[in-house]
Amino acid sequence: MAARPTAGSSAAYGPPSDVHPVLRRASAPPAALDLLTKARHGLDEAETLESANERFATAHLAALRGAAAVLAVRGRPEPTARRRKTIRSAWEVLPEVAPELAEWSALFAAGAARRARAEAGIAGAATRRDADDLLRDAGMFLRLVERMLRLQPVLPPQRAGDPSGSWGRAG
Repeated sequence: MAARPTAGSSAAYGPPSDVHPVLRRASAPPAALDLLTKARHGLDEAETLESANERFATAHLAALRGAAAVLAVRGRPEPTARRRKTIRSAWEVLPEVAPELAEWSALFAAGAARRARAEAGIAGAATRRDADDLLRDAGMFLRLVERMLRLQPVLPPQRAGDPSGSWGRAG
């Protein structure tokens, strides 16, 4: 039978770096980072487009890719027994998994029909000002999403042989 370390010994606490858990920053999964990269490229492309319809649709798509990145990291909301499995837009699901983005979700959901008209090439679906406003909003949204996903705090991994989950503290 192995001897247990006493409470006063340093073996009870592990190496000094393990005395207190420290939040570390973890990057988002590769799929989410890929979506963020595509979103950023889409936003850059939207800035160069001349047509208001194309600028609007491309900026909206960039924001949608940002929302998809959040959903890729945070997952799906828990289903309820009463709710039928229906197809819902990312803008409907986003507030359930990221409540802090609810207002952004409402803003972009309101522009979804206009984006569809702009993509269809309907003249005047979006004005130059609409496109510029959406471009600016999508840029702010993507910066917020990037900050959320790239700086997500996580606890350090649990030490092997420490079933208490105390990260080095005496139990």
